[in-house]
Amino acid sequence: MDRFAVIDIGSNSVRLMFVADGKVLYKRVNTTRLGEGIATRAILQDVAIERTARAVADFYAAAKCEGAQSVFAFATAAVRAAENGKAFVARVRELCGLDVEIISGETEAELGVLGALGDKDGAVIDLGGASCELVVRRNAAIIYKKSVDVGVVRLKDTCGRDKAALKQASILAVKEYGEIPTLRQATAIGGTATTLAALKLGLEKYDSLKITGTSISLEEMQTLADTLLRLSVEEIAAFPCMPKGRADVLAGGATLLAVLMKELGIETLVVSDEDNLEGYAVKKGLL
Repeated sequence: MDRFAVIDIGSNSVRLMFVADGKVLYKRVNTTRLGEGIATRAILQDVAIERTARAVADFYAAAKCEGAQSVFAFATAAVRAAENGKAFVARVRELCGLDVEIISGETEAELGVLGALGDKDGAVIDLGGASCELVVRRNAAIIYKKSVDVGVVRLKDTCGRDKAALKQASILAVKEYGEIPTLRQATAIGGTATTLAALKLGLEKYDSLKITGTSISLEEMQTLADTLLRLSVEEIAAFPCMPKGRADVLAGGATLLAVLMKELGIETLVVSDEDNLEGYAVKKGLL
């Protein structure tokens, strides 16, 4: 297959990856916040379904216009957790004929490690809008994987930007991982991690090559979290490399990552722009 596209339907944003001749040409993102309100009621809001389904249909049309022979789509935490998740899938099919695969939390974890690490050993943390996956691979075998229902949209909906509330919610969520293998370093994927890496680097424009491989220590993560909580959402949004729709959830995400690192003994996160989009393509035998 020379040209194809993969669409990741997350709880905060929809992303498109376009591949030609075995190479990722580009990724695009549209923040639609499908998982808005999912933390308090397991229902996707009608307006969120419509704006997200239309974003998926637009990406589908763009990919086909650019010569994609096939387009694949998968949905994560918000859709699998919602009582009306199938209504969203049906709306996408109605708009563009695309079938959306709803993946489990464990599958999401597997896709993350596959995309970020390939066949290498290591640990991957995938922080999304409504879930956070942790997976560990050693000696070419996955020895731990778990998806916890915590994410940047859930934190925003339940805690706002209250520092104490965010920290407490994060501590409670991290306890759900239970006993994990000893870690000193992990690879972090997802929009929160890549945005924090861009902030650390002071990027004027997003550059995936510079993002991938950026290390963030526990001390640096805590400083990022504290700084973001002191700034207003408007001030955060004004950073040159801040994606639309990320400013109001970033502080909560940084707080969660800082707590996760501290509680699990992770000294450093290494950020990767390669993630479950690549992982899905690899699992399908397309990359």
